Amino acid sequence: MRLTGRTAIAALLAAGCLAATACAPGTAAPAGDRAADDRTGTLKVWLFNEAGNAAKEAVIAKAVTEFQTSHQGVTVNVSYIDTDAAARAAKMKGAFNDPNSAPDLVEFGNTDLPGYVAAGGLAEIGTELDKWKDKADLDPVIARTAVVDEKTYGLPWWVAVRALYYRTDLFAEAGLNPPTSYAELVAATQKIHGAHQDTFGIAVGGKYTFGALPFVWDAGGDIATKDGATYKASIDSPASQAGVKRYTDLFGADGCPAQQCADLTGGKTVDLFAAGKSAMAILPNSSRSKVDAGPVKGRYGVVPLPGEKAGSIAPAFAGGNNLGVMKAAKHRTLAVEFAELLASPAYQEQMYDAMGNLPTLKSVSGKVAAKDAFLKPFTDTIAAGTKFVPLDQAWAQIDAQSVVPTMLQQVVTGKADVAKASTDAAAQINSAFAAH
Repeated sequence: MRLTGRTAIAALLAAGCLAATACAPGTAAPAGDRAADDRTGTLKVWLFNEAGNAAKEAVIAKAVTEFQTSHQGVTVNVSYIDTDAAARAAKMKGAFNDPNSAPDLVEFGNTDLPGYVAAGGLAEIGTELDKWKDKADLDPVIARTAVVDEKTYGLPWWVAVRALYYRTDLFAEAGLNPPTSYAELVAATQKIHGAHQDTFGIAVGGKYTFGALPFVWDAGGDIATKDGATYKASIDSPASQAGVKRYTDLFGADGCPAQQCADLTGGKTVDLFAAGKSAMAILPNSSRSKVDAGPVKGRYGVVPLPGEKAGSIAPAFAGGNNLGVMKAAKHRTLAVEFAELLASPAYQEQMYDAMGNLPTLKSVSGKVAAKDAFLKPFTDTIAAGTKFVPLDQAWAQIDAQSVVPTMLQQVVTGKADVAKASTDAAAQINSAFAAH
């Protein structure tokens, strides 16, 4: 599953849990049910059915054969589940409430983790992963996306980040190099739009949370920070407000006019750039195929999104998918071992070749970047340090209520200044944390 829709499933699952006590923590099988930990029989695995899934299935089939060969008496049964948010939420809720229908191992979006942990559906596997031979190769920041309350509930399988796509032809015509600072980015939008009035300087969106957050993080701000055992909103801090201002300032006449861009999502910014209607856009590595299918194919490049300081890289959101063991698993050890095989260097590289998934292992990231120059800006972004949303089940509510997009839209449409919009957003964020 790509970045779109991940938080939607968490929101749907959380809403279901609030509405029905059957989804409350503790409804999954108790710890004692794991005592059998069968080492033979059928290992049930649920993976996402994605676009181009045949290539993924071919890689998984090889892993299954290898695993069954090295584990006599074991059959691996892989099912590919619908990635539609509502369908996945219903399927996962059913698995949490009925251990007999649950898989042993499941693939899930990393932003779904807090809701799944709150529902009591996932097993803590930190002790097993501490012994994994490839653990030291796992990017430590990405590893944190599988941790809730200092307990590990998953193995990061692949990651996706955003970088700055730019039109090489328009930059060359303007005598510009790709921007290496926020100031250079702004100057480029102004110069290119001045020469091409029908082209936006940059495509940004009022509904593009993960396009805006790098500016907040680069300024030293955040959505929320840990305050003891709980989170407290920090989107209204001076640093966060500075980052919000930098992003929303891009919605001017030279960049992306508010009347045309206030309602844009991340997906719509991809469409704008791919159609040749903007000089720059903040897009994930997975947008490559969409851009190459449009008129700008062969006329664009990618660099890391620059921060305010010249030569710096703004922190990107570390989206991606994890592999988790269900608390009700009857084959816990086998599930962990199969997850470790899928996340091993060999299979992470094969999954990149098949699906374009960026590896979570540092050595493999370097290897795939060396053979595909397109990836270097993304792997450089990961190496510079990524960020994540609050690992709390309240994030599902915050995301479902469009708290961050509403704040951005209030500013870019002139309905509120940054101080007022961020203060209102902070109040909503704190209410969500208080409710959980």
